[in-house]
Amino acid sequence: MPPLNEEAVRDWIVAVAGQQHQQRVGCLTYVFCDDDYILQTNRQFLGHDYYTDIITFDYTNSRHIAGDMVISLDTVRSNAEALGTAYETELMRVIIHGVLHLCGINDKGPGEREIMEQHENSALAILPDNVFKK
Repeated sequence: MPPLNEEAVRDWIVAVAGQQHQQRVGCLTYVFCDDDYILQTNRQFLGHDYYTDIITFDYTNSRHIAGDMVISLDTVRSNAEALGTAYETELMRVIIHGVLHLCGINDKGPGEREIMEQHENSALAILPDNVFKK
């Protein structure tokens, strides 16, 4: 887990949700884990028997987005390697991916993955330089 500047990450999430999606941010919880933990979570809560990079539990109400997001750092790393991208960039993509789900963006239906990627790229375009502690 790279050392994150939590305030910068929080400000970025608020900007993406508010400026790009007209949503207010409530309570967001991130659980960073390994592949074994996310597989167990996927089986227990969703009945899925496979690894994934993120599972988002949505508690959004009419006033604020809210949710728990479980992120496998193992899968983030293997995805970064497969995509030929920096681990830190892929981690930030996954962090905002969960927020985008809470904002109502889906990625399972026809054409939705491409729409999600456009929103991820827009969010990454405004990622501040100081999200990682040096």
